[in-house]
Amino acid sequence: MKNWIPILLLFLTLSSCKTRNAAKNNNGKTQDSTVVAEDNRNPKDANEPVRDKLTFYEHVVIPLKFDQVKINSKVNVETGSFIPTLDAVIYIENDKKVWMNLQALFFNVAKGIATPEGIKGQDKTSKTYIDSDFDYLNKLLNVNFIDYKSLEKILMGRTFVKISDSQFTLTQNAQGFKMVSNTNQKITTDEKTREYKIVLNYDTNYDLLSVNLKDVLSTDELEISYSNWDEYNGIRLPKNVKIIIKGSKSSQILLENTKFDFSRMETPYSVPSSYKKIEIK
Repeated sequence: MKNWIPILLLFLTLSSCKTRNAAKNNNGKTQDSTVVAEDNRNPKDANEPVRDKLTFYEHVVIPLKFDQVKINSKVNVETGSFIPTLDAVIYIENDKKVWMNLQALFFNVAKGIATPEGIKGQDKTSKTYIDSDFDYLNKLLNVNFIDYKSLEKILMGRTFVKISDSQFTLTQNAQGFKMVSNTNQKITTDEKTREYKIVLNYDTNYDLLSVNLKDVLSTDELEISYSNWDEYNGIRLPKNVKIIIKGSKSSQILLENTKFDFSRMETPYSVPSSYKKIEIK
């Protein structure tokens, strides 16, 4: 059912926020961890090797420490069919859940929740619901590796694919850092293996700018980009997110984050008995 395409895809893109732990400087004072190391500033040559790889990996790989974040967003989804601009409230609770409520023209149209166990969602316009694992989301995104933890990393703007010195080449230029896979990256899940060419770009302050995954054996391609990063309550977050899906299924989502809040909130979710369960194919 086409209405479920934006609902499930939004689990991937909504909020897309990145939190940063504060780092300590030599004087023991707290400073934002996105301060660039001295050795990495203003490289003279384009795409030169990175000298301080440890600092880079500390910023982009080490898990974040956060409790919860609430984001208000404006969402535009392009699937080939008309979908009005959606107002979204997204609540992310670390390691536990991603909850959302969607409105169109001030009317509630959908609600969903993702947990380590799977995804649940309901479409109020058609009075239907889903209750599934992450296989559906992987199919919609043309990939095969999304689980709850990788989903949460994507939502928090963190590196969600495995990177290493032996598998990737890390270079730096005036725009920031670039990681390119040396060989095709094989990802196996449930006895299914796919091979990807992966490119990641980061700003000079380690903010994630884009991730591109290209399936080398098909036309499937996934690209997520982030822009207009700023700091809110000591946490760096992007105001704009774009996700582009190409291949056997193509779509695009544009997200504008308009408000951030860090207080805990209630996340009710229940399905009316009159709703009908559907299967996504």
